[in-house]
Amino acid sequence: MAQKVWLENYPKGVPANVDVEKYNNLLQFAEEAFKKHGSNVAFENFGKTLTYSEVDQLSTQMGAYLQSRGLQPGDRIALMMPNLLQYPIALFGALKAGLIVVNTNPLYTPREMEHQFTDSDCKAIVIVENFAFNLQKIIKNTNIKTVILTSVGEMLGAKGKLINFVLRRVKKQVPKFDLSNTVSFKDALNQGKKFKIEAFDNPPDNVIIHQYTGGTTGVAKGAMLTNKNLVSNMLQMRAWLGEDFMTSSEIALCPLPLYHIFAFSVNCLAMMSFGAKSVLVTNPRDIDSLVKEFTKNDISMMTGLNTLFNAMLNNEKFQQLDFSKLKAVMGGGTAVQVPVAEAWENLTGVKIVEGYGMTEASPVITANPFDGRARKGAVGMPMPSTDVRILKDDGTVGAVGEVGEIQCKGPQVMKGYYNREEATANTIVDGWLCTGDIGLMMEDGYFKIVDRKKDMILVSGFNVYPNEIEEVIASHNKVGEVAVIGVPHEKSGECVKAFIVKGDKTLSESEVMDHCRQNLTGYKVPKHIEFRDELPKTNVGKILRKELRAEEAQKQG
Repeated sequence: MAQKVWLENYPKGVPANVDVEKYNNLLQFAEEAFKKHGSNVAFENFGKTLTYSEVDQLSTQMGAYLQSRGLQPGDRIALMMPNLLQYPIALFGALKAGLIVVNTNPLYTPREMEHQFTDSDCKAIVIVENFAFNLQKIIKNTNIKTVILTSVGEMLGAKGKLINFVLRRVKKQVPKFDLSNTVSFKDALNQGKKFKIEAFDNPPDNVIIHQYTGGTTGVAKGAMLTNKNLVSNMLQMRAWLGEDFMTSSEIALCPLPLYHIFAFSVNCLAMMSFGAKSVLVTNPRDIDSLVKEFTKNDISMMTGLNTLFNAMLNNEKFQQLDFSKLKAVMGGGTAVQVPVAEAWENLTGVKIVEGYGMTEASPVITANPFDGRARKGAVGMPMPSTDVRILKDDGTVGAVGEVGEIQCKGPQVMKGYYNREEATANTIVDGWLCTGDIGLMMEDGYFKIVDRKKDMILVSGFNVYPNEIEEVIASHNKVGEVAVIGVPHEKSGECVKAFIVKGDKTLSESEVMDHCRQNLTGYKVPKHIEFRDELPKTNVGKILRKELRAEEAQKQG
């Protein structure tokens, strides 16, 4: 493969490399942003705003409180909440205290929570009350001693009291729970005023985030992301967006959850580098309320997934909006379908710019340019300071147009998986991150994904790994054998289908579904179940998922 041929087609002004040593750590970057953009609004949620200075002050109070509870630099703290003003306060508070942040999906079942909290050995958690009843079920099996409890409306003033009343009493979205020794978010902030943050060593290779992912295989693992990883990817995205393109007056819509690495790096970090305002959407499924943010704010950029873009396009109020201020739309998590991308561009006049990334790369590896040359069906060119190659099955590096595994090398590649040396060694080989994705490079340096990781299922941008679902289904005492694959789904791109051989003839579909709902987050629960007498296998007895996928593809025509 020719050396970095993509550099010849880089957007004007984008450097081949970024200065990854510009900041010693992520906190140094954040503190510069807090001072430089102090009076700018940093985050808005339900109409309530926080300036950069306010985030700085409140996160210092939170950091001091966390240290006062005996938490030491390097201890892990879980953040489990949707997009709320509490998130950036807790995030930067934890980092100021020297803690490692474990981003956690609030929709996780108790089983999934327990795995993540015990695997990373969390000592503390900030959690929204809506999900506290799940924590109650498993906290005794963890080392969590500090529980900071918050509500959706806690930081929203008078409006917040009304929101809390509706969620608790009308919508009944806060199940009863019994957790001892908790402290409210505001009480933690107030107590933090009494203490000072103790200094600690924070070099570039310090791990500051455990971002959980299935990686290319199996059970969720904690990708250890360092100061250098996250600072580098922020600088890469900032350079890609360009000083002329983005200014301190940008208003960025953030409907994707900040606990997801894509929104974390793009909406939280990259937008902070410009001094932009990020409008946090707590419930992106409520399309009407999301559309209202366009009427209340001059949205100039947003991130999203294919399913979200499609839902917005089908909303009549969205179709009537003025898009004159919109200039950047980024699609991530899953491929944006061509009809959706074309309809979006026809309506808004703005292209959806797609990229490619992995949690293990903090996450952005490649991106299409924002100068009008974004190409549908391609994932763009490698970020500055990033090398990407195609490795063929025979172990040689592919030439232009040849298909093989996409591998990347750059300062954004993780340190490894926490406590999983073998998985790390299999994923990072000679400094190259082995993505498991199959692709090719075109003559001008654009890359294209040909196929995804062989078994991974992508449901609305979330990675779903068959091994995990098979393990859950197999734990049902009436199940003999099980295999799980992804099948096409109109709304979510893909959904889960389970093929089951009964161990007990009385096993019903409803029993399997109930069992799955108790143990899996909603998007992981199979939408289809097919009972079979036997499953296709190799001569040594390994179940052949690829044959099941081939059968399904044939059915689809």
